[in-house]
Amino acid sequence: MTDPRPLPPLLSRLPPPPFAPRMLGLALTALLRRIAAQKPAILSRLGPYQAARFLIDVTDGPVLLLMEPQARRITAHRRGKAPAHDAAITGRLSAFLAMLHGVEDGDALFFSGALEIAGDTSAVLALRNALDDAELDLTAELAALAGRFGAWLRSASALAARQSGYALSREEALP
Repeated sequence: MTDPRPLPPLLSRLPPPPFAPRMLGLALTALLRRIAAQKPAILSRLGPYQAARFLIDVTDGPVLLLMEPQARRITAHRRGKAPAHDAAITGRLSAFLAMLHGVEDGDALFFSGALEIAGDTSAVLALRNALDDAELDLTAELAALAGRFGAWLRSASALAARQSGYALSREEALP
């Protein structure tokens, strides 16, 4: 895996402002609901694991994320006390983005230790398979939510990807 620059350590040490986790959760929930509406197969691919609660611990980020596919909800939580969950995936933002955008193979990321799992491994496998099949592009999804600012967001994302080395969209979509 190409290793982009890590997020600044200060980002994970700074406590988020009091309203930040709630606002982030609302934004991520809107994103999840858009993806579920555009690609309903992603949820059906989870099968019985739609009801699972997935803790996503981006180790170089300031919050923990709890994804509940059946409720079509993502909530952000302060570090320190993880919310109840059935399965957990832990790793750096670069590894999550590389897997999501198909730049790196999910299995390889797990076997190399770049991503670690805990809890119900069958649920994590179902989630990984659903994400692989959906061929998501976060930049495209966010641009669609951004309305008239979508084109600007695509340009900003492409610039940020070139500067940081992070996979911010599907590889074939990059200019």
